[in-house]
Amino acid sequence: MSYFIQQIVYGLSAGSIYALIALGYTMVYGIVKLINFAHGEVLMMGAYFTIFGIISFNIPIILALPISMVLCALLGMFIDRVAYKPLRNAPRISALITALGVSMFLSNFFKLLFGAEKRKMPDFPALKGGYVFGDVTIPYKAILTLVLTLVCLITLQIIVRKTKVGRAMRAVSEDKQAAQLMGVNVDLTISITFAIGSALAAVGGVLYAINYSQIFPTMGTLTGLKAFVAAVLGGIGILPGAMFGGFLIGIVENLTKGYGAGGWSNAVVFGILIIVLLVKPEGIFGKNTREKV
Repeated sequence: MSYFIQQIVYGLSAGSIYALIALGYTMVYGIVKLINFAHGEVLMMGAYFTIFGIISFNIPIILALPISMVLCALLGMFIDRVAYKPLRNAPRISALITALGVSMFLSNFFKLLFGAEKRKMPDFPALKGGYVFGDVTIPYKAILTLVLTLVCLITLQIIVRKTKVGRAMRAVSEDKQAAQLMGVNVDLTISITFAIGSALAAVGGVLYAINYSQIFPTMGTLTGLKAFVAAVLGGIGILPGAMFGGFLIGIVENLTKGYGAGGWSNAVVFGILIIVLLVKPEGIFGKNTREKV
């Protein structure tokens, strides 16, 4: 039982990273009905921005993280303006292909700039060790990851539910044309959505680097795909669903690895995607709504 609980702890830590990326997926999809497959690469860039800030400019992690969030937010807005805004009224398949192209461009661009080798994240003495309860150890890194993820979710919920920007997001999500008629700046609202989602991905990238002690140009590809599975599992377009899906995928993945089937972990995760699409395509928290034609 202690070994099982230990795997749950590791699963929640990994799932927190998936959840942060899934939140970005679900926010963008809720506004513009676009699966932004370049979102995983934003996670990768957030990790690179942070590690270079720490190593090259000797910036403490507590400052490097918000700087990385700001840079990724600006980058997310730039990607939207350059790649997605010209395709607002194009068929969805065009935007989807563009998203895949942006993803491949960013990963290969960073590989060209910094090489394909893995870079080591500096060690932080304060995060070594953890709380020990019998045979179960809860690493400080896992606690930090879970706490930051919950803080991000609560902050995001407050923004969406209690602020003017959040009301604009919900209005655009419900009916873009009606929101525009009511004076909502749709393009600005979409850009802000990309900025918030990209900032969350930056947090995910930093937490990934802290937990796994390494970064590399393709780190966001598979991680982003698993986060997409998490978003679909929870109900894409629903914020608590993205969080729940991320935790669940992280737990399932780590239980698979922990019980001797590590080579099957990716297959299990994507098998969950197939099952969800076949059985409940709207996700666990989603509602089956019919579209009028």
